[in-house]
Amino acid sequence: MLTQFKKKIQEMLQTEAKIAHKLGLTPNSISAIGFILAIASAVTYALTTQGSSWLLLLATFFMLASGFCDTMDGIVARTYQQTTAFGGFFDSVLDRFADGASYAGIIVAGLCGFAFWGAYWGTIVALSALVASMLVSYTRARAEVIGVKMESVGIAERAERMLILAVASIIGFFWLPALGYGVALIAALSVVTVLQRVLHVYRELKKEKAAIAKTA
Repeated sequence: MLTQFKKKIQEMLQTEAKIAHKLGLTPNSISAIGFILAIASAVTYALTTQGSSWLLLLATFFMLASGFCDTMDGIVARTYQQTTAFGGFFDSVLDRFADGASYAGIIVAGLCGFAFWGAYWGTIVALSALVASMLVSYTRARAEVIGVKMESVGIAERAERMLILAVASIIGFFWLPALGYGVALIAALSVVTVLQRVLHVYRELKKEKAAIAKTA
């Protein structure tokens, strides 16, 4: 959904991209910085306890900074003709690590266990969000291998999931159970997104098959 605003965001961040380029930052180095920030966010989540919920704000800051880098690397690459096949691959791999690390940190700290369902089901919720988020990315990657475009397909792409987690974390600073409910929402929307993408691929391949049959 938020991917639809990509062009507008790119236009807004041209100044920042120019600064990054002048500093000698390459798209891959920006991706690496974003990954380091994501790991910092995950570690901060893992260290959060009921008595140190202020760490949620720090974790959110690191996560959003990581997301900013994830946006910036692509803008720099396209603006300064530095796009490469390896760069796209490298960025995607780091994104998956970053996503997994965030949920791992939440699981380690048991932060979803403060919701009404308790520690056990809180872990299940967080694991579900982790797996479903990975499946969202996998369905896109697999679809594009067979020639089906997947950008903007689905209700909860990476940007939406990150935004939900950020909002839930900020609310969690005041009311810790909110983080668990936010992660549960991510899990549910990610499952919906996977189903949307499976259906989209099915329809596109069916259209392609029908088109081939007409020309045969």
